[in-house]
Amino acid sequence: MTGDTARPRTADPELACPIAPVVDIVFSRWTTPILWALNEYGRQRFVELERRLTTITAKVLTQRLRQLERDGLVVRTYHPEVPPRVEYEISELGRSLAPLFATLADWSTANLGKVDQARLDYDAQARAGSRRS
Repeated sequence: MTGDTARPRTADPELACPIAPVVDIVFSRWTTPILWALNEYGRQRFVELERRLTTITAKVLTQRLRQLERDGLVVRTYHPEVPPRVEYEISELGRSLAPLFATLADWSTANLGKVDQARLDYDAQARAGSRRS
């Protein structure tokens, strides 16, 4: 390779795709449903979130909430009562993701059917191709 057109063999993923860190933070497993629930339904106790996200385990919910609090996307409020009460709410930083989630919801409505059809078409072609082999 010569000249200015040469590309390095390895590139920093963040330079190759500057949104990669955001995707890692926001779209890791369970993060999006937790943020969605807090944005849609407001401040909630742990058990309320657990009821809304029926297939998440308590351990994973605890881990995700701690990570979201660390990332500044969720605020945890401890109330020293008997029994103690802890509430979670989406932070202003987390709320700033609402337009992104709305855009993704619109995209889902408009395009998930097309994705399903593309998968069916692909699988049918793959099956037809494997029969010829």
